[in-house]
Amino acid sequence: EPGAAGEPLPGYPAARREIMATMRAMVLERAGRPLALRCLPVPEPGSGQLRLRVAACAVCRTDLHVVDGDLPDPKPEIIPGHEIVGRVEALGPGVAGFREGDRVGVPWLAFTCGTCRFCRTGRENLCEAARFTGYQVDGGYAEYVVADARFCFPIPDSHSDVEAAPLLCAGLIGHRALRMAGDARRLGIYGFGAAAHIVAQVARHEGRRVFAFTRRGDAAAQDFARTLGAEWAGGSDEAPPEPLDAAILFAPVGALVPAALRAVDRGGVVVCAGIHMSEIPAFPYAILWQERVVRSVANLTRRDGTEFLALAPRVPVRTEVEALPLDRANEALARLREGRVTGALVLVP
Repeated sequence: EPGAAGEPLPGYPAARREIMATMRAMVLERAGRPLALRCLPVPEPGSGQLRLRVAACAVCRTDLHVVDGDLPDPKPEIIPGHEIVGRVEALGPGVAGFREGDRVGVPWLAFTCGTCRFCRTGRENLCEAARFTGYQVDGGYAEYVVADARFCFPIPDSHSDVEAAPLLCAGLIGHRALRMAGDARRLGIYGFGAAAHIVAQVARHEGRRVFAFTRRGDAAAQDFARTLGAEWAGGSDEAPPEPLDAAILFAPVGALVPAALRAVDRGGVVVCAGIHMSEIPAFPYAILWQERVVRSVANLTRRDGTEFLALAPRVPVRTEVEALPLDRANEALARLREGRVTGALVLVP
């Protein structure tokens, strides 16, 4: 049997050690079904790749969309998870800038072509050849993961492994969404989960006023938002006490788009920050008129990662996290699906 750290016990011959190079992983065998705990070969890093021993992987709503089949054509038998913190254990040929033992993070964006018109103009998040961690490339619901070194980030010392994991998507996507809200001083946040609880801290650091919208009657979420600096918190069906300059929608509910349009002032912006959203109902042109804007956030760029991970310690961002063992991934997803999470859940192999 392997040792506690996944290493073979001393005294075994080399052939036996090779046979024992396996890891535990939670695998999506078919959309809509629970993840299966499997024993798989430890992946070998290819050219330009790192192999990480996973220390923590946060559970994201996008994982839920992959597991529930909301996103089309995932890699067969995919290992989900794209908010990964780990230690470099092996380097593939051609890797520069990393060494064994480094602590790094792996985000949603796993690969881009680097040559298309989007990549050449700083918009690699829109690359048509892009691939994504935990969706088209195996992710971090496992003891080991391989990742393209170009898309890995050093993790600041200000956060532990578990605390840092949500920064890799909730933080990065939230940061991009906040930038798309422009210089809005009165900021509404719809859906107060992992991303919102990070964005609220950054927004307050920047001197913005925060208004939080949660599920109707969710007093716990509203109280949580107030502890993070929201000056008002109410149901998503309520009107804020004054018009907003911008609203960010983290909740994947299309009906919130017209609600947010009604809540923003003239010239206001509604930012849809999720990768998936239910159908947006028809709404009258009058609530879009007067130069209101609706826009979406797609993925992230490496620049987003570099900027946010430098900003997080300065705020400082404090993530509200609950750690669970890897084999409880299905429980974590169920709790997220049911809205029974404060902050973020993090799987620890």
